[in-house]
Amino acid sequence: MKTLSLLGSTGSIGVQTLEVLRVLRGTEHEYRPVVLAAHSNVERLERQAREFRPQAAVLFDRAAAQDLRDRTRDLDLTVLSGMEGLCEAAAWPGADLTLNAVVGMVGLRPTLAALEAGKPVALANKETLVAGGNLVMESARRNQVEILPVDSEHSAIFQCLRGNTKSQARQLLLTASGGPFFGWPRERLEAVAPEDALAHPNWTMGAKVTIDSATMMNKGLEVMEASWLFGMGPEDIQVVVHRESIVHSMVRYADNGVIAQLGTPDMRLPIQYALTYPDRLPSPAGELDLFALGKLSFYPPDQEAFPCLGIAVEALKRGGLAPAAVNGANEAAVAAFLRGEIGFLDIPALVGEAGARQPQAPADSLEAVLEADRAARTWTAERAREQAKRR
Repeated sequence: MKTLSLLGSTGSIGVQTLEVLRVLRGTEHEYRPVVLAAHSNVERLERQAREFRPQAAVLFDRAAAQDLRDRTRDLDLTVLSGMEGLCEAAAWPGADLTLNAVVGMVGLRPTLAALEAGKPVALANKETLVAGGNLVMESARRNQVEILPVDSEHSAIFQCLRGNTKSQARQLLLTASGGPFFGWPRERLEAVAPEDALAHPNWTMGAKVTIDSATMMNKGLEVMEASWLFGMGPEDIQVVVHRESIVHSMVRYADNGVIAQLGTPDMRLPIQYALTYPDRLPSPAGELDLFALGKLSFYPPDQEAFPCLGIAVEALKRGGLAPAAVNGANEAAVAAFLRGEIGFLDIPALVGEAGARQPQAPADSLEAVLEADRAARTWTAERAREQAKRR
C-alpha cells in the first residue's frame, strides 16, 4: 500500500481523487491518504477524516481548524492550520506522493515544500507552474523527483509522449472546450453575469476555474504550464477549441503524425493515471462510445472576443515575473467579477493592464514571485473597487 498527502481534498479534484482511491482499494496501487488538507470546509473534511482515518488534517482557515479539532477529539488526528500547516502536509514524512489540488497561488509554497522534501508531486494546481515555473522545475531537477500532471490536457500530452522522445515532438495541441460563450461576439459578452459564466457545458469545476474557462484564461495558464512541464516554447504550443471535450490534447511529431488522447470528460481518468503511472487499471471514468459521439469538431480560438488567452501567452514570452503578475491579477479580477464589482470584459482589461505594469525582472526567488503576485493582486482589487463605485 502506498501513502498520499492530498491537498485540496474537499474541492472538486480532491473529492474525485478520493473516489479513485475507493476504486483502487485491494489493488497493487491502493493508496492510504495520510494527510487531508482543505481551505475551510469543516463538515466535509470531518466526514473524509472519519472515513479515511488520516494521520493529520489541515484547514488553512485557523478558526475552521479549531472547529475541526473540537469535532474530532475522538479520533487520533493531528489538526494543523495556515500556510505552515499546508507546507507541513505537503512534505509529510509518511507520504509517498503529494497530490496538490488547491486552487490559486496558495499552492506554490506547498509544491516547493514537497519537492524540497523529495516527494514526487501529482500536480493539479496550475498557478504553481504559471507563477513559479522556474523555481519549481529547478527544485524537481535538483531533488530528482517527478512532477506528474493531473490537469486533463497535460495528462493527455504526458500520455501522448509515452514511447517517444520529447525531441521528436514538434508541437503540442492543447484542446479547449470554448466554455459557455463559444461563438459569441465581443459585444454580446458585455452583459454576461456570473451565473451565466458558471454554467460550463461539459465539466463540473470550482467557481474560479469555471470563470477562467469562460474567459479562456484557463487555456492561457495551461499554455504556460505546458511550456514548463514539457520544455516547449509558446510558439510550439497551439490552442484548439474542441467543443465535445473528448480529445483532451494532442502531440504533433516531426513526421507530422498527430497522436491524441481521447476519453469522456471525467477528471477521474487523469487523476487515476497520475496515481497508478505507468500502469493502467480499470477506472471509474465512463467508457467512451464513439458511435454515440458521431463526430468531433475543432475551431481556432477567438482571441478578439476572449483576449485573456493572448495576454497569458504574451506574459509567457516576456518571462520573468510577468506570468506571476498576470496570474495574480486574474485571481483578483475573477473574485471581483463573482462579487459583482466588475463586468465580464473587465477581467481581461484589468489583467492585461496589470501585466503591462509589471517591470521586467527575473523570477529567481520565491520572495520575488510572491511580491509580484501581491502587487498585481492589490492593484487589480483597488481598480475593481473603483469601478464598482461607478457601476
